[in-house]
Amino acid sequence: MKEAQDVIKIHPMAVRQPRYSKEEFAQRGNEIYETQVRPQLEVGNRGKIVAIDIETGDFEVADELLVASKRLSARLPDAQTWFIRIGHPAVDHFGARSLRMKQ
Repeated sequence: MKEAQDVIKIHPMAVRQPRYSKEEFAQRGNEIYETQVRPQLEVGNRGKIVAIDIETGDFEVADELLVASKRLSARLPDAQTWFIRIGHPAVDHFGARSLRMKQ
């Protein structure tokens, strides 16, 4: 029989369920960014990540996605989070980049 200190208790994490279709999620996130967040943050924050709760409009800004996400989740545990990189069309890129120099 195992002693009490040898027993590991596992607490299942609550799984956050999406409440919107992918299309509505993106539409709401982009709309909040363009109308409420971008005017406040774009100057001087290019390249930073914004985590936006699409239900409340609350947001957090950080250099890294995980940091912005954790900060928003700490304030709003049930946030429906949309991420945007300031000044870029996408949070990340995939595939090869062009090596051509800008002129």
